[in-house]
Amino acid sequence: MAAPLGKRKWRCARRGGGAAYKGAGSAMEARDLRWETLEALRASSKGRLKYFRHSDRDEDILEGCISPLMLSSYAGWVLDRMAGSSAQAAARSVCAPGGTASHTAPPAEESSAPACEEPSPPSRSETKGSSDPGVLEVNQEVLPIPPVSKMAKVEGCIQMYEEIYRMKGRERLRQRQEQQEQMVRAACDMAREQLKRFDEMKELKRRQEIQELREVMEKSLKETQGQQEKLKEEHRHRAKILNLKLREAEQQRQRQEEQERLRREEGQERLRRLYSIQEELLQLNQQIDPNYKHKDLLKIDLSAYSNRGNQICGLVSGLIRTTSERGFPSQMDVANTEQALKEMRGLISSMQQEIAAAVEEKKRRDEQEKKQKQEELLKKQQAEAQTPAPAQPAGGKQQKGALSVKAGEGVMKWYQQLQDTAAQCAAAFSAMSHSKDAEVKKIRMELQKAVTIPVSQISTIAGSQLRQIFDKLNNLLSGKPVQSAGETVLVTQLPQGLDFVYYKLAEKFVRQGEEEVASHRESAFPIALVISGIWEAYPRVGELFLAHLHKTCPYSVPFYPACKEGASMEEYQRMLGYLVQDSKMEEEDHFLKRMSGLIRLYAAVIQLRWPYGNKQGAHPHGLSYGWCWLAQMLNMEPLVVVTATLLYDFLEVCGHALMKQYHCQFWKLLLVMQEDYIPRIEAITNVGQKASLTRFKQFLQESLQKKDIPLPKGFPQPSFWRS
Repeated sequence: MAAPLGKRKWRCARRGGGAAYKGAGSAMEARDLRWETLEALRASSKGRLKYFRHSDRDEDILEGCISPLMLSSYAGWVLDRMAGSSAQAAARSVCAPGGTASHTAPPAEESSAPACEEPSPPSRSETKGSSDPGVLEVNQEVLPIPPVSKMAKVEGCIQMYEEIYRMKGRERLRQRQEQQEQMVRAACDMAREQLKRFDEMKELKRRQEIQELREVMEKSLKETQGQQEKLKEEHRHRAKILNLKLREAEQQRQRQEEQERLRREEGQERLRRLYSIQEELLQLNQQIDPNYKHKDLLKIDLSAYSNRGNQICGLVSGLIRTTSERGFPSQMDVANTEQALKEMRGLISSMQQEIAAAVEEKKRRDEQEKKQKQEELLKKQQAEAQTPAPAQPAGGKQQKGALSVKAGEGVMKWYQQLQDTAAQCAAAFSAMSHSKDAEVKKIRMELQKAVTIPVSQISTIAGSQLRQIFDKLNNLLSGKPVQSAGETVLVTQLPQGLDFVYYKLAEKFVRQGEEEVASHRESAFPIALVISGIWEAYPRVGELFLAHLHKTCPYSVPFYPACKEGASMEEYQRMLGYLVQDSKMEEEDHFLKRMSGLIRLYAAVIQLRWPYGNKQGAHPHGLSYGWCWLAQMLNMEPLVVVTATLLYDFLEVCGHALMKQYHCQFWKLLLVMQEDYIPRIEAITNVGQKASLTRFKQFLQESLQKKDIPLPKGFPQPSFWRS
């Protein structure tokens, strides 16, 4: 074995004596230096490099050029080959006797080793395991360290070897890069050619699609043009037909307009004829006075003529209302009115004949009385004192079942007093009304706004709002400043300011009845509450309210105004309560609606009181006036439509309160209406005018059957004042 053999040689060298030891001292020192150099090379960066003689992978070549240099395991072999002879000489000189270096040939066993054998490089573990650091064992032999010049050669060989492999790696890398660049250029050229072919194919498809689209558009355009031509032809044909139809329709319209114009002219002519007949009837009816008696006649009664005359006038008035609703009167209507005129003339003629006969009878009686007086003079003392017969009333005794057409003297006197009061109030502030002073005009306008705006805001929404409106009006009338439209208003700003406010407030209350109550029946109650509260605190406002109400609605008195001598038809229509503008009377429905609203407001006023006022006194205009109004209505001849409408509205609003106040007497009054008064209304009512009469009859029947009249809709409940 190599290791024991080396040890034996080392022991033989030591037994050679001190001289041999000394002669080998220099060699050992050189060996130590060689070993340190070898260790330093192994520890360097080049000593850690790995070298490969053959490599099939280019990456290993590139890695060898980039990685740090290291000594490979073949470095020892190179050193062994270079220092083989010197090591053998040193070993022989160590083994020679006498302590001198031996220059003889090596032993037979050592020389017998083949010279071409490649010893393996020494391992680091074997080197470290040696007891002598100056000895290097190679192939189981202790080799001397080669001289420094040898190490330099080895180092040069190593660097040359590394440079050769580096150059080879660079050459192969350059070739590899050139090959890759060629492949990349070939791939780019191929991709460029393919992209060109793709663009050409895409352009070809786009052109083909455009060509196909153009062909489709041209085809559709041709089809569209063909359809347009057909439509134009059809349009021209239809236009011709429509023009023909339009010409025919225009001609038909012109014919209809001409016929309508002729019909309207004929209707207006017939209507004027009706108005003239009605005027003549009214004038003839004025000649009939049921209270008229010849100054010398005692037993002639004209009430029957008066009743019949009133009935004829009522029938003609109803006929005119019906024809006004329908448009224009027909020839039959004119014939009926002419027949009524003939009857009225005959009635006047009969009355005059009766009066003439009564005059003749009176003359005969006068002559007889004169003779009797002469005989009585002869019997001075024989005749007893004659007691004069009681004079009959001025009006005479009416026939049984006949009703009056005029209101009582007391009612008319009261009516006239109220109208005089209103006229005096208007005269008091007339100077202020016609003043041209700008300041006076401004104050007057502010006062009027302070009155009209709060009254217009009265509604059934909440009791608190109603109380605010009342307080605002009360403050204004009491002389306190109030805010109206952003301005502070005071009635004392003008001397006649209070009269102006009284008059305008009463007028506004009546206008609310015409407009608001006529459209919304439930609004009569909050307005009536405010009126009753103001009336209780300021009685003059109540009188002016009644004056305006009687002037606007004479049926609230009640009385039926007679046509004054010399008055025109328009003036008489205004007296009856109609609105006449530009010689055109308002429609019957609108007239009845206004009258209904006023009567409902009046019926609400007489039964309601302001809850926050002084309740110790009596109502300023309570239910007793309502009872008198009903009695007066039943004592007068009815009017067509008007009487039934007003009675129904009045009883529907305050019938419950009258029932609670008068009990049995009220039910007797309703029974009289049903049994006696409704037949009178039916006698003067035509077929087309029975709507209001039917409603009134049904109301009376239900009330008498149930013995109860419910509270009217919208009557204020206690919860209203908490809202």
